[in-house]
Amino acid sequence: MSEDSSLQSRRNALKCMAYGGAGTLFTLAGGIFTPIDLAMASEDKAHIATMGKPLFVQISDTHIGFNKAANPDVSSTLKQTIDLVNGMKQQPALIIHTGDITHLSKPAEFDLASQLFSQLRTTELHTTPGEHDTTDATVTEYFNRFGKASNNKGYYSFDHDGVHFVSLINVLQFKPGGLGTLGAEQLAWVTADLKSKSSSTPIVVFAHMPLWTIYESWGWGTGDADQLMAQLQRFGSVTVLNGHIHQIVQKVEGNITFHTARSTAYPQPAPGDGPGPGPLKVPSDQLPKMLGVTSVSVVKHPRSLALNDSTLS
Repeated sequence: MSEDSSLQSRRNALKCMAYGGAGTLFTLAGGIFTPIDLAMASEDKAHIATMGKPLFVQISDTHIGFNKAANPDVSSTLKQTIDLVNGMKQQPALIIHTGDITHLSKPAEFDLASQLFSQLRTTELHTTPGEHDTTDATVTEYFNRFGKASNNKGYYSFDHDGVHFVSLINVLQFKPGGLGTLGAEQLAWVTADLKSKSSSTPIVVFAHMPLWTIYESWGWGTGDADQLMAQLQRFGSVTVLNGHIHQIVQKVEGNITFHTARSTAYPQPAPGDGPGPGPLKVPSDQLPKMLGVTSVSVVKHPRSLALNDSTLS
C-alpha cells in the first residue's frame, strides 16, 4: 500500500470513529475496551442487566458565547443536552464537564453557562477548564466560579462509589497549535495523590486536551502525558476522558482506555482532514447527530466501567 493510500485509509478509519452514530456501548473489563452496537446490546438482556446505575455523565465543549455558522445557538443545544440528561431513566450521581464551558471567557458567558447548568437534576458538577475558559487577561473568571474544589490550582481528586477521580489541567501553558502541558508540580501532586490507592481501584482521569497524541501537528495531545501514564500502569482499570477535539476517538494501551467526547456546540474535522482544526459546518439536519454526551456506569461483576455515547438526534 502506498503512503498516500495508507494515509487515506487512516483518515477514513478516524472518520468512522469520530462520526459514528449515537448507539455505541463501550464496555471496559480487565483493561479491554470493547465497542458494542446498541442495537445488538439491547437484545442482550443478560449483558445489560450487569450494568449498574449511571455513575456520571460527561459533558464537554459547550462553548457558550459561540454564534458562528457551525452553530449560531449553542445555548439551545446545551439545553437539549440538559433535557437528554434529565430524561435518563436513572439519574447519574455526577456530572463531569471536560472544558471549554465558554468560548471567550467572558463573565456573561460564564453566568449563562452556570444558569443553564442549574437546570440539571444532578447537582454535583465537576469541571476542568479548557483553553477557551482561560483567555481573560487575569485568568480568573473560570476560577472565581469553579476553582473552589481545586483551591484555584485547577487539579484535584475525589472518590465516589469506589472509583477514584483525578481532574487535571493542561491548558494554562497552551499555545495555538501547540500541545497541552501538565507540568512538574501537577505531576508530582498526582504521584502523591495515587500513592495510597490500591491497584484494584478503578481510576478515572479527566482533562480538557487529549492525554494522548491524537494529531500532533494540530496540537491534539499533551506533551508530558507519558509521565502521567507511567504512574497509571499499576492500576487494573483506568479510564482517561477528555474533550477539545469535539468528536469520538478512542484507543486502548494495556490497562488504560482513552476516550474523547463529542461537543454540545459544534463538530470539528477528523484528525488530518483539511487544513486544520476549527468549527465544522454541516447541514443543519446533521448537526444533532454530531453533538452529544457520554454516560458512564459501574459494572459490578467484574468491577469495571461501561461508557455509552449518545447524540442529540
